[in-house]
Amino acid sequence: MSLNNTIGLAVNEPGGSLESLTYELGALGVNEVIIDVDYCGICHSDLSMVDNQWGITQYPLVPGHEVIGKIATVGDGVKHFSPGDSVGLGWHCGYCNECSCCKSGHQNLCAVARPTIVGHHGGFADKVKADANSVVVIPEGIDLKSAGPLMCAGVTVFNPIVQFGVAPTDRVAVIGIGGLGHLAVQFLSAWGCEVTAFTSSETKKTEALSFGAHHTLNSRDPEAIEQAANSFDYLISTVNVKLDWNLYLNSLKPRGTMVFVGATLDPLDLGGMPLIMGQRSIAGSTVGSPAIMDQMLQFAGRHQIRPLIEQFPMSKANEAMEHVRTGKPKYRVVLANN
Repeated sequence: MSLNNTIGLAVNEPGGSLESLTYELGALGVNEVIIDVDYCGICHSDLSMVDNQWGITQYPLVPGHEVIGKIATVGDGVKHFSPGDSVGLGWHCGYCNECSCCKSGHQNLCAVARPTIVGHHGGFADKVKADANSVVVIPEGIDLKSAGPLMCAGVTVFNPIVQFGVAPTDRVAVIGIGGLGHLAVQFLSAWGCEVTAFTSSETKKTEALSFGAHHTLNSRDPEAIEQAANSFDYLISTVNVKLDWNLYLNSLKPRGTMVFVGATLDPLDLGGMPLIMGQRSIAGSTVGSPAIMDQMLQFAGRHQIRPLIEQFPMSKANEAMEHVRTGKPKYRVVLANN
């Protein structure tokens, strides 16, 4: 099957503007689905790809990997989806299904997993194609208009809670209350943790408390951070800028873990002694597997966790992208096709 006249918004060069692009999705594989896109979130990773900051962008680029829509067509081998099902698609649109990571349920770590916006047209379009096993059902009770950011930002902060065994009795600090951080606070609070939010914004201090944080600390006050020494079981950093990581490291309890989920490109300047003497750990975490995505959505629905969004029509995608680039959104931006 070949589908013609799919319309998307594409960038043709680093830093370029989105322009209309008509293209074919190509033949539908037996284990693939086509999704009619209703909503698509804008992630900072979309900007990184537009600007080719990671050196992996292939132009023309149709961004968008926080897709919410309905199944339009299914391949002959797809048995668990039917046309009309509400589904979501995140950073990956396919996996090899043969490596040890895939076979053990960690498809997000598959070395040849196919990103939705690398050599593949993403969700800034009317349709998108993906392997059926990379797509998840959106459960009842989830607000579809705001669900897109859960497919990337949401699972990015939920995955380490599961993977590192965060306990409901743990004290956890979130560094940065933005697109990722405001969801991390909600998930951790609902998980049962005592949550501290690190932020330099007075406004965000109040908002962090409304999201479920129990305490706030000024991320620009070294003395306040020093006074929090040996306080936290986990630190989750959602920022993409360089900070005094040794200062934060000392706020961990012995055997505590600092987890980086924000895509900072600068080297981490960390002293060895605080790690050694406190048996502390440094870790990274990426988006989750389809099973974790499903678990995240179930948990979000049960606890009424949702991203705080600003919505733009798809026709104003360039305006929306610039809004994200300037750091103005509270807290995520979603494009709507309807």
